[in-house]
This record gives sequence, structure tokens and C-alpha cells, in this order.
Amino acid sequence: MRILRHLLVLLMHLVLGSGDQRFSNGYYYQDIINGNGNGEIYFHKIRLHVESPETLVSAVQGSNVTLPCHYRYEPALSEPRLTRVKWFWQPVSGGERDVMVAIGTRHRSYGDFKGRVRLRRSAPGDVSLVINPLQSDDTGRYRCEIIDGLEDESVTVHLKFRGVVFPYHSSRGRYLMTFHEAKEACEKQDAQLATFEQLYASWEEGLDWCNAGWLIDGTAQYPIVVPREACGGTDLAPGVRSYGARDKSLDRFDAFCFTSSIKGEVYFLQHPIKLNFTEAAEACQNDGGRIAKVGQLYAAWRFVGLDQCDAGWLADGSVRYPIIQPRMNCGASEPGVRSFGFPPKHLKHGVYCYKAHW
Repeated sequence: MRILRHLLVLLMHLVLGSGDQRFSNGYYYQDIINGNGNGEIYFHKIRLHVESPETLVSAVQGSNVTLPCHYRYEPALSEPRLTRVKWFWQPVSGGERDVMVAIGTRHRSYGDFKGRVRLRRSAPGDVSLVINPLQSDDTGRYRCEIIDGLEDESVTVHLKFRGVVFPYHSSRGRYLMTFHEAKEACEKQDAQLATFEQLYASWEEGLDWCNAGWLIDGTAQYPIVVPREACGGTDLAPGVRSYGARDKSLDRFDAFCFTSSIKGEVYFLQHPIKLNFTEAAEACQNDGGRIAKVGQLYAAWRFVGLDQCDAGWLADGSVRYPIIQPRMNCGASEPGVRSFGFPPKHLKHGVYCYKAHW
């Protein structure tokens, strides 16, 4: 009998170690770590399921997010089993990194996720990952893995930022920024260079812009909804047009920035008189805030619905205003953030201020 038992153990190890075939006839082999501890492998008519009701989750940078993951057994168990929970992050740049591991009430988080992640555990089998706060580089795929003895199953959840892409050019003119200058320009405006996926999604939402801009992958592209001669010709179909990968140090374009951050309040300062740029910045400081950045204004327009038909200074020296409901004397017939470019700083305008929420 002992010989037969050892042969069975050996056979099970061979089955488990062959490729990715984890199941046999719909059942799995379970290590006795949850049993009597004698190192044997038993055959159970139990199947482990790991699932997520949402495999695509959108969130706003600076907020918190829950990536859903649940596990269960079929048939259901009468007593809980000791399982190990692992979460991994697969960033857009590639690879896979540890986020956290948990066994029972013990857990450990890793790297930049330390102090920002926990398991929700709102119900039996709930091992959803809570990230708070979300940082600018947290997007990508997250893999939830459940390990029960020799068995493991996993599910992947894709996290993306809900945000807005906006074109941006230097105050000195168009097509004047190298890749590195474009990246820095976006970051100064509380944004980051957009990815192709973000630009493409904005094109699907109606973004039409006839000036090429840098993307984070080092390509220069531009979105066209209505083909026209000045924008690549009328023979080409609508779409995101590309100049391909360019020299990051020599070639010069505008930028497409992406913002997904709304950590405070953007507002038009009610002031009795118009202000030049210096006066505008001082007025915001006197009101307990600071002059708003372009990315903050776009975020307030998109996420909060800021609608103000008054042109105002921003931190980069541009003058803009956000419109949700187009109307007479408020620019074009489509919603958007209108721009007067970069007027001389001695001219008088209103101002948009920003107050952070702590």
C-alpha cells in the first residue's frame, strides 16, 4: 500500500509538472498543505475559480481605485482554506512586478506600492486590490493570483486613467519642441505626454487637430476627424496620422498632453478689474490659491464640468476659458477649452486660480 501511495504521489507530480495542464477531467490535484501535513497529494473533486466582474477599470489620477478579484470553489467548501493571494503589476513598458502578497491577515507590499495598497476583503473570497492614491505611472495590467497548495489560478484587470488629451505648443510658436522639451512642457502643466492609445481614444471622441505633436513613445502624430487639404489631403480617411518615430533630440513638433488629475478646485476669480499676468498671479495668491495650470483647467472642464465664458490667464502665460454648453459670443459651436494663445503679459484679462484639497 505504501508503495502504491508513493507511486500515486510521483504520478501526480508528473501530471502537475507537464505544461499548463492544471486540470484533469475538470478537477484539480491539491497539495495536502491544507490537510494533515504528511506531504501526500490527494485527489479532490473541487475546482478553484478566480474571476473579476470588471476586467477594464478607469480611474482618475490622485483618487483611489478598486481592482476587483474574487475566488471561489466548486462545489462550495464547508470550511475556509488557507490560500495565498498575490497581485502583480504589468506596466505599459513591459515586464511584471510584485505589488503585494497576503496569507490570512498577514500581508506585504512592494516598491512604490508600499503604503498605498490593501485587500478589500468585503466578503468571503473577495481579494480585490485597493490602491490609494493613484500615481501617474500606475496604469497597466494587474494580475490577481490565488495559490492553494500546488494549484494556482489568476485573472488580469486592466487599469487606465480616465482623462483628457489636449494639444500644447511652446509660447514661442509651433513646432519648436524636441521630445524632451515637450515632455517637460506637459509636466509643467500638471500633465504628461499622451500615449497613442490615449490620443486614439480622444480622436474617437472627436478630437480634430491639424498640428503634429509628440507622444510618449517618441512618435509624432495628429488626429483628423474631417479630412482637408491642409491636413494631409482629402484622399486619406479620418484617423490618427503619424510621422512615425522621430529623432528625440533633433526633430521638433508640438505636444499632445494627457491629464487625469483633479486634486483641487479650479475657479474663475471674481475681481473688480481686469489684470495683467503679474497682477493675476498675485490675485490668486491673495485669495489663498495660485494661478491655475493648463492641465488643471482641462481636468476641471472634463471632470467637474467647469463652464465659464470669461477669458483668463493661466500659469504658462496663455489665456483660455472652458465651455461645456456652447452659446453665442463664447467661441465655436463645440464644447472645449478655448484659447487666445500667449498674448503680451501687460494686457488685461481675468484669471483662473487653483486651490489644492488636502
